[in-house]
Amino acid sequence: MEFKLDPGALPKSRLKDMAAAGDEILEAYRVLRKANTHVVGQVLAHQGTFYEEDHYPKGDVYDDETKSQYYYHAHRRESHEHGHFHTFVRAGGIPASIKPTPYDGPADQPLGKDAICHLVAISMNGPGFPIGLFTVNRWVTGETFYSAADTLKIAARFKVDHVYPCLAVNHWITAMLRLFRPQLEALLVERDRVIAEWTRRHNDRNAYEDRELETISSLPIDVEQQIAAVHVALR
Repeated sequence: MEFKLDPGALPKSRLKDMAAAGDEILEAYRVLRKANTHVVGQVLAHQGTFYEEDHYPKGDVYDDETKSQYYYHAHRRESHEHGHFHTFVRAGGIPASIKPTPYDGPADQPLGKDAICHLVAISMNGPGFPIGLFTVNRWVTGETFYSAADTLKIAARFKVDHVYPCLAVNHWITAMLRLFRPQLEALLVERDRVIAEWTRRHNDRNAYEDRELETISSLPIDVEQQIAAVHVALR
């Protein structure tokens, strides 16, 4: 999909939050460099042999206070990435006023205390830095599906604020969703548009469970460029 960031169209409060998030990301990189490591290296540390599809670290990362969750894995060889992070907010972190998108598919969609909202995936390169964001279909993560607008509200609550597996990584991934909020919004809107169009063209199949529809929307990202654009807009 195509996307062009227009920082000048964003409210100053949003730009300031993005700038603060950028500072947190750069600080995470600074302390990780001092230990001669990076984001992915810390997530895979002490985890044994790295196997495709397995979740890292084992058991995922979960903040019981905010109900935020993430894990790292790899399986998209055609994408030229090393692997990617999946980010979620679980029941308890999802406001009761937010309801799932109507679903009449064949799978058991998790609801109530089992509800889980997938936010976005973050593609990582071999040296351990982010290169893209993408959204996936419901069946990929077995999530509870929420509209783009509601997913964006839930994403604003994502925060992992403890030391396992690494405080710098947890601060980094929390800040990534803040720095790239405009891209996240565009990706989610495009995700819903594609699903609606898929349903229209394949009305004999359930779009949310269609194995031909996996990665729905994606964008390349560059942390340094995003931070620079935000600072220019704040001058």
